[in-house]
Amino acid sequence: MADRSFSRAGSTTRPTAILGTCFHTPAYGSFEMLEQALIELDGHGVIERVTTPVDPAYRERLRSAREANDRKPGYLLELDKDEVALPGFIDLHVHAPQWPQAGIALDEPLEVWLNERTFPLEAKFGIEAGGSSLGSSFTLPVYQDLVQTLLSRGTTTCVYFGSADVRGSEALAKTCASIGQRAIVGKVVMDDPSANPGFYRDASTEQALAETESFIAAVEGHAARRAEGDPRFPGIYPAVTPRFIPSCTEAALSGLGEIARAHDAYVQSHCDESQWQSGVARERFGKSDAEALADFGLLKRKAVMAHGTFLLDGEAEIFRTTGTALAHCPISNAYFGNAVCPVRRIHGQGVHIGLGTDISGGFSPSLYDNIRMAVMASRILEDGVDARVPSERRGANEPSRVSAAEALYLATKGGGEALDLPIGSFEVGQSLDMQVIDLKRPFADLTGNGVFTRSADQLERILYLSTPENIRKVLVQGTCVLSRDDR
Repeated sequence: MADRSFSRAGSTTRPTAILGTCFHTPAYGSFEMLEQALIELDGHGVIERVTTPVDPAYRERLRSAREANDRKPGYLLELDKDEVALPGFIDLHVHAPQWPQAGIALDEPLEVWLNERTFPLEAKFGIEAGGSSLGSSFTLPVYQDLVQTLLSRGTTTCVYFGSADVRGSEALAKTCASIGQRAIVGKVVMDDPSANPGFYRDASTEQALAETESFIAAVEGHAARRAEGDPRFPGIYPAVTPRFIPSCTEAALSGLGEIARAHDAYVQSHCDESQWQSGVARERFGKSDAEALADFGLLKRKAVMAHGTFLLDGEAEIFRTTGTALAHCPISNAYFGNAVCPVRRIHGQGVHIGLGTDISGGFSPSLYDNIRMAVMASRILEDGVDARVPSERRGANEPSRVSAAEALYLATKGGGEALDLPIGSFEVGQSLDMQVIDLKRPFADLTGNGVFTRSADQLERILYLSTPENIRKVLVQGTCVLSRDDR
């Protein structure tokens, strides 16, 4: 459940400037600490100027910002001495209707987990009120709790699988809009009667495609109306969403590819998650998962494929040439991936990669936990796991480690690149998405008692030790959407 002490801020809480120390990763492999930077925003919540103390104009700009704040309180958000900021996190893969299942039955085989837990749960998001889950007593509270929980963990942008029910998926998109989280949302397509349970699947291929079209129109229309009333509205985007190749007919996959192309829509699905899934496309089509998805028109710019644990070099090249991004879900892969995703190799081949929690295949709603697991999994991949095997043959036959700063990049700037959106760092032209971290909370002190004070040490302590209690404010496109003000 969301922490109820972390309340939603008023919709008018919109600073025009922020003063404080910020960490971000504008380039993969390194980080920057912007000490006592003054970040100024335009009228749309986009960063217009970043001034640091070494700039000759710093003192004058800061004086002007403080004077403006005296005239109009709230103009300047000034971080306290023990507070620092990180960019808002970008979660590239969440199954929203699985939120009540998080942490449940992860020791079960995948087919049991899906057929006895997941599908019956997801089906609940479309059976109320005569098939409409809009406004239902079950659907909306679950989605509201999930979105607020993710925001409270610093996640300002999220890519959501909805359910197979089109109205429930529309309710998810509207929930994100009303709470203030940027989101990409899709109505799941799973139309193959031979591969899906009778109680939970699309009634027909034709209906699945028609409902995808109507979902895109509904979300785009709602987003346009919201943006018209508020130029800082952070954006809700529809996504074409085949669950994965095993659940869809050839006609559905082909039709979804045509819809994605016609609307220049986002696409999300799973690719090469497990040994089983990786083999299905070869059995059905005589080609790899990535080759089949590409042939159906589902790999493209603004397409995000989850997992890629078994992505081969040739498939990574397809990702690179089509502009398709990969959502790395390290916690989920420990349960269902059958291997460790070779993030360093795939990124080195020119593929955009971000992080995903994969609720509920991954138990944690926090990208902090997935940053930590991404680092640990990469070390396990490089070093190997079986001590009985000689060290020279035990691990991957290549450098595989991912650093904490690189994992932060995946959770921020990498996710922005994956979505082709200007988010994920504190650079001019980027939307201001921010989480404010208090380093000195009771029982959550990140100061290190004054020992190891280099900027790299400070950042690593934040990434490895932060709890939700440390996150005091969350801003999305310049608007403060959640705040803990108890000082």
